[in-house]
Amino acid sequence: MGKFVIKKTKNSGFKFDLKAGNGETIATSEIYKTLASCKNGIESVRKNSAKAGVEDLTVEGFEPVKHPKFQIYTDKAGEFRFRLKATNGEIIAVSEGYKALTSCKNGIESVKKNAPEAEVKIEEA
Repeated sequence: MGKFVIKKTKNSGFKFDLKAGNGETIATSEIYKTLASCKNGIESVRKNSAKAGVEDLTVEGFEPVKHPKFQIYTDKAGEFRFRLKATNGEIIAVSEGYKALTSCKNGIESVKKNAPEAEVKIEEA
């Protein structure tokens, strides 16, 4: 079972990581100003990940998908990444870089599987 881990950042904001059952980080949030807004971000990931389609920007002539959606793209290092966009188009979670497209797609499936039921844990600084 996955879990959301909320951490206080150095600049006194908050961010969360969604971790799989094995402890690996699947997705990370932006930095939120308050703990409450960070928790709202988690709820948005829970709600949007379950019904999000996948838009693969690495494919020429890709099929656009309506929000909410996961977008797969390549970063400057040539690695595959995904971002989860909410219904309003805002990015609510991003992944690490993956060397293989299949691994990136597996990351998306892991978010879909883990996020809806993941417990929330607040890590003390």
